[in-house]
Amino acid sequence: MINRTLPLLAAGLLLAMSAHASEAEHVRASQAWIRVLPGDLPAGAYVVLENTGDQPATLRSASSVRYGSVMLHKSSSEGGVSRMAMVESLVIPAHGKAELAPGGYHLMMSKANPPVKVGDDVKLTLHFDDGSTLDTRFVTRPANATDAGDPHQH
Repeated sequence: MINRTLPLLAAGLLLAMSAHASEAEHVRASQAWIRVLPGDLPAGAYVVLENTGDQPATLRSASSVRYGSVMLHKSSSEGGVSRMAMVESLVIPAHGKAELAPGGYHLMMSKANPPVKVGDDVKLTLHFDDGSTLDTRFVTRPANATDAGDPHQH
């Protein structure tokens, strides 16, 4: 009897696990852009992340074949002094949004190879807490850009 129920139990567990969607499956990326600075200066990447799921999703990191280093940072201003610090994660609330934007959370990227130019499309892979990933196309904008530009470019 045990020999027959064990495979059924295992099949049931696999089905239950596969029914649980990953964090990345519930996250939609929009308005993704990169501010390209001159020379070898680090670039900032910005994006709006919308979580359509019933559970929070946690962005842990990002990577790109075009950049040797991609780190999640947060800018802040206290008493007229601007600061930037690396952060471990960013939570996107269930049925909510998190925005990576100038002056707040952003991806700090350096060691571009080959160099990235304004107008390039750059793919970044967003990595979530559960190990899932979301490939996102970022458009590059000049150093004086303040937002993603024309919304029809996305």
